[in-house]
Amino acid sequence: MAKTLLRSGCLDDFLSLGENGQTVFDSALQIRETLRLRKQQAVVDSLAIPQPNDEGDRVDWYAPFEGTVISWAAASDEQRKKALRYLDNAQTNVASLIQRCQQAEKTAIQLFGSLLANALQFPGSQHVYLVDGKPVLTFWGFVNLNSGARTDALDCLRINEEHEPVIEFLAEPPPAAPPVIILSEPDEPLYSVAPPVVAAPANETPQVQEPAPEIVPHVLPVKKSRRWLLPVAAMIVACIAAPLTYYRVSASHAEPLAQVAADVKPQPIAPAVIQAEPVSQVSTLPVSHAAVVETPVSQPEPVAVVTTPPVDIPKGAMILPADALKLGSTKFLNGTWRVVINVKDSITGKPPTLRYQIANNKGTVRLVHGDSIVCKAEVFSGLMQSGTLMIKTRGNARCSDGSRYPLPEISCNAGVSDVAECTGRYEGDTVVPVTFKKVSD
Repeated sequence: MAKTLLRSGCLDDFLSLGENGQTVFDSALQIRETLRLRKQQAVVDSLAIPQPNDEGDRVDWYAPFEGTVISWAAASDEQRKKALRYLDNAQTNVASLIQRCQQAEKTAIQLFGSLLANALQFPGSQHVYLVDGKPVLTFWGFVNLNSGARTDALDCLRINEEHEPVIEFLAEPPPAAPPVIILSEPDEPLYSVAPPVVAAPANETPQVQEPAPEIVPHVLPVKKSRRWLLPVAAMIVACIAAPLTYYRVSASHAEPLAQVAADVKPQPIAPAVIQAEPVSQVSTLPVSHAAVVETPVSQPEPVAVVTTPPVDIPKGAMILPADALKLGSTKFLNGTWRVVINVKDSITGKPPTLRYQIANNKGTVRLVHGDSIVCKAEVFSGLMQSGTLMIKTRGNARCSDGSRYPLPEISCNAGVSDVAECTGRYEGDTVVPVTFKKVSD
């Protein structure tokens, strides 16, 4: 196998296409070998060789032959056109081969034709590489998540020539006429003055002029007299005059009083004599030195405080919430889990690692072992009345080489800090520890 690595990625980032529960990726090596036997070497050379890792969650794609590698984005327009013609020919050969397989009587050949219909699907142009000028597809048999297979698998590589936009020039509007400004006439004055009368000379006969029309001036109506202001004014005057009058009256009487007060002289008063009573006896009290008496104080008995050391919860460990178990809900199980079974594989001698993908108590389990052999099976889960979580499979897993791989029946209970403690039971009542670790939601 060539060692030129083209691309690596996680399988959970894409959607694997397939037919009747079998995906193109699971049969990738068989598809390449069948195409080679049917003399379709050009198609074989356009499909990269997948190599999954031991855990089965990532895959490396290698070039089928040696040569200089450039990405599709780095290729020139001429290189892209040449590579696209190469893939068009490969797509035509695959279409004719699919038609012959669908007309075959054997079910295996018909299944091969159905898988081959999705073999040239790939997520996008960033997954195409040119090796010595020939196009090689990575992640073939996959599409982007939430996407379906394209009608034309090579549609994302075709260059759509964009037409230049047509610019229409609009005719300029005629210049607008300047606005006509109309001045309003001034209002007539309220009062008009009659022209002066000029006396005619004695020798001239005075001319009789027609009297000018009498202009009655517009006189504003006179407001009513405010008679109520008179009493108010009188009250204000009275308030001002009253203090002045009182001052004048009181000043005339103050002078005699001041004179009489000046004539009176103070008379000295002899102080009274206070006689003190003789003290017959002085009472004395016995005095002694104060002494401090220490009273023993009872000390409270110490209370022993028991502290529980915190429990370290492993990252990604499965938690069985008590509230969810009471309600019978298994939403905490939704997602992708990496499950390690504490038992040695008979082929690799290592504990097998399974990948469970569960949503709403249904899903699939995937296992890769040996020489890149992929095994898959359907799983279902549920909660028992005792709070035990059960995860079972519908029989043994089917492997890409046609063999069967036994899978255990898993049961989990809530342990310390609600961390799941799981065990797997095989046929013959063989029980082994099982560890769950969440990969993604």
